[in-house]
Amino acid sequence: MKPLLLFILLGICWIPAQAAIEAYEFDSPQMEADYNQLINELRCLVCQNQNLSGSNAELAQDLRRETYQMLQQGKSQQEVVDFMVARYGDFVLYRPQFKASTYLLWLGPFLLLLVVLFVVIRRLRAAQKPVEVDTAALDNARQLLERNEPRP
Repeated sequence: MKPLLLFILLGICWIPAQAAIEAYEFDSPQMEADYNQLINELRCLVCQNQNLSGSNAELAQDLRRETYQMLQQGKSQQEVVDFMVARYGDFVLYRPQFKASTYLLWLGPFLLLLVVLFVVIRRLRAAQKPVEVDTAALDNARQLLERNEPRP
């Protein structure tokens, strides 16, 4: 019984150790540099803000393999990027191109900053305005206090 339990436990422990290690062979150091640059600039689509080089998701592995194969076929970095954008959209890029569909993405933080500054300045100016006091009512209250008459 104990040897069977030991065998099962060893089998369970062996499963995570079987993680795939990707080892690609490149024709030139330039191709390897292009590959590394691409997988650092392309975003994993299923991970939260991780690039392809830092993700272990299956889709990231597939995209790394696809990037490698395209570079082996002689495609340029721009052709690989264009393919990924055509297939997965601008989200695959960490730095999407400045075009009509990404204006809000690029300009949104600046617009939000302008709105916040506008609101803060308006509130500060409103807080600095002197409060207008009704002097007639103030004089009336002073006279009542001086006479020590009860209020009506």
